[in-house]
Amino acid sequence: MEKTSIFTSVKKYSFILGILLLTLLSGCQAATNDPINANSTGFFDHYFVYPFSELIKWIANLFNENYGISIILITLVIRLALMPFILKQTKSSVQMRDKMAVIKPDMDALQEKYSAKKDRESQMQMQQEMMQLYQKHNMNPLASLAGCLPMLIQMPLLIAFYYAIRRTPEIATHSFLWFDLGQTDIILTVIAVVIYFVQFKVSQIGMDPKMKQQMAIMGLISPAMIGFISLSAPAALPLYWAVGGLFMIVQTLIARKMYTTNK
Repeated sequence: MEKTSIFTSVKKYSFILGILLLTLLSGCQAATNDPINANSTGFFDHYFVYPFSELIKWIANLFNENYGISIILITLVIRLALMPFILKQTKSSVQMRDKMAVIKPDMDALQEKYSAKKDRESQMQMQQEMMQLYQKHNMNPLASLAGCLPMLIQMPLLIAFYYAIRRTPEIATHSFLWFDLGQTDIILTVIAVVIYFVQFKVSQIGMDPKMKQQMAIMGLISPAMIGFISLSAPAALPLYWAVGGLFMIVQTLIARKMYTTNK
């Protein structure tokens, strides 16, 4: 018996938005890196970046000024908070995919019926019959667009945390494990790149071969951009990405276990 894959279109949108996020971060490398504080101006700095910076320092102080532990814990908390939305998205995607498989014969027959009828009246009639088919099976053809909502929710949080790490000067004066958090670390950069590549491969398990081929380039772009940014950034950033990537691998495996079906 073969396990069916998670609704592939949502996966595609996930990778596209992920790459857009990385592009935004890399493009903003030249943006201000001034230390963040209570007097920082701008809505995003004041209400998003500054609170994250304070949270980083507060948790670090709980662990004897261990900023590495602080970054790891906050990353996990953010990912755990977003996880119910991601799992709900996955569940909805699988349900939509299963319903589409049920109505596919009827949809194919309907398209064949109107294949030679290109006039406006016939096309409108076909659309009406399609909507009746959707209603019969309690389907909303626009529901899959809601799959992008969790990705849109997480973007401001992840961007704010990214800049809080870059703009909290206390981080740069501390070390974690074998590396200085304020200096570029090649080994950690390689680890982060490998983790994101593995995460991409895990997300492809059970995916339609055609979709795999379409997403092959996107899957390489994401780890490459992680490496590019990390080579000119303090080690605190690839630490954040490595932890987040490991969490996403586990999350993907959990979602697959919970919501894929045997056929």
